[in-house]
Amino acid sequence: MDKINKTLINYFIIKGITDVPGLQAFIFLLVLLIYLLTLAGNMTIFLLICLDRQLHNPMYFFLGNLAILDISCSTITLHKLLAMFVTRNNKIYFPFCIAQMYFFSSFTSIELLILTAMSYDRYVAICSPLYYSSVMNPQACISLALACWLIGFIELVPYTVLLLKLSCYRSNIINHFFCDIMPIIKLSCSDTSALELLIFTEGVFLMSGTPFLLTLISYMFIITSIMGIQSSLGRRKTFYTCSSHLTVVVLLYGTLFFQYLRPTTDTLDSNKMFSLFNTIAVPVLNPIIYSLKNKAVKSALKRRIQIAKYRKILWLGKKMVTSDACK
Repeated sequence: MDKINKTLINYFIIKGITDVPGLQAFIFLLVLLIYLLTLAGNMTIFLLICLDRQLHNPMYFFLGNLAILDISCSTITLHKLLAMFVTRNNKIYFPFCIAQMYFFSSFTSIELLILTAMSYDRYVAICSPLYYSSVMNPQACISLALACWLIGFIELVPYTVLLLKLSCYRSNIINHFFCDIMPIIKLSCSDTSALELLIFTEGVFLMSGTPFLLTLISYMFIITSIMGIQSSLGRRKTFYTCSSHLTVVVLLYGTLFFQYLRPTTDTLDSNKMFSLFNTIAVPVLNPIIYSLKNKAVKSALKRRIQIAKYRKILWLGKKMVTSDACK
């Protein structure tokens, strides 16, 4: 162990996912594959929303934001992990470590807020359909999304300031695969009580608690409204419109609760496994959930494929005409 007793440090050493040498190549290929799938899936969703006019509505506007956040969360954590496998250099300098922690936490917070905005969108669409177009107008959606992004970036500033004030560390070895805030706090020999109190209060009441409560309230009204529909077919169709969002909410909140609200006696290795699922599995599953459970997205994808084929046929036809004219 690289022990450093009560002194400032210039860099951290990230242990990574595992220390077993025989698994390094397999884990590298697996992480690279999942990262590429995350990029491909979320970029496909984002481009479909941008290009297909039938997806130009509030629900898919927020879904586009969610796709960008999934790409950002994966990139901010996995790019360094993949670089470590290639270069065999597990060193990350202190400013870059703090920046990675800040942006990852911010993107996660913004994602929870965007999911809350999506739950409000579903509430208005199901409970007040006559007022939907006036309430969820383009200006309101843009303002709501901007508020989510601003709040997500601003609320992590106090964490970062207090983290920068930590004056010494017992070790510079982080038992994680990226710079997360809790493993860094556990390494510090400074007084971290103020930082831990801020993490608890802001995490419970603002970062995750408030979005979760607002999402829960929205779905309580949604379920009440659905149960009031007389026909079973109508209930199924209405619930189907929010099933993809509900699946993502359960998946993300379930992972975060297991990761951060478990007893403190749990090891960092178990926390690493939950974090691994949150940063690798969730971003790659989101586009799969929205594409498999959403007829509009599947229809838009089919239309774009047909348009691409039609354009290719036109291009080949023009090429053949040009070739014949030259002869």
